Amino acid sequence: MTKLSINVNKIALLRNSRGGDYPNVLDFSQQALDYGADGITVHPRPDERHICYDDVEDLKVLIASYTDKELNVEGYPSSDFIDLICEVKPDQVTFVPDPPEALTSSFGWDINDNKAFLTSVIEQVHVAGVRSSLFIDPCFSDLDSLVSTKTDRIELYTGPYASDYQFDAKKAVLPYSNLAQKLSSTSIHINAGHDLNLLNTAFFLTHVSGVQEVSIGHAVICDALMFGWEDVIHKYRCLVT
Repeated sequence: MTKLSINVNKIALLRNSRGGDYPNVLDFSQQALDYGADGITVHPRPDERHICYDDVEDLKVLIASYTDKELNVEGYPSSDFIDLICEVKPDQVTFVPDPPEALTSSFGWDINDNKAFLTSVIEQVHVAGVRSSLFIDPCFSDLDSLVSTKTDRIELYTGPYASDYQFDAKKAVLPYSNLAQKLSSTSIHINAGHDLNLLNTAFFLTHVSGVQEVSIGHAVICDALMFGWEDVIHKYRCLVT
């Protein structure tokens, strides 16, 4: 069964837009977990325009109160970000290559060009007891370099799949299923995320084998406006079961 991690960045964005603490990130995260989510994902950025570093520490405390839930923290592996990860020790860190000013993560790592750097930061988080994941494009092919970094997982960037799904779903998912097949010969496990939603998630998981976790945020928040927070978590939970 694929695990469902809910990204609560947009909850924090709404909170920050008014300068207070409403909506409360911890409250919505706890509710998501109680409604059936397997974990919480956050992506703190240097400008803290949504999730703040303090939120990560608070969420770690929340997750620790459960026996079967996980915290996944995404971000570019700057020195400050690595310090945060080694201090907070989330269950998983997902390294993304996008610069601080990026609106959202929209491309994966060039592993070969960044192999030494990624190997070093992965080693640092492994010493802290944190599982590592690298954000990867569906067209990625340099498996030898990927394996050499000793990452535990990769997260498939599903933005292109989501864009093309409405035109030709089978063609859109093919690069992902092919890459998953190649990865099956390694010890690296697969996560997936970006623009997955109520329409395209089930098809993706049916055609891409071995996906351990999906991280979904923007669509969940948009759908919650129509269905409500509890119902939308249940809907996504059903898609990944």
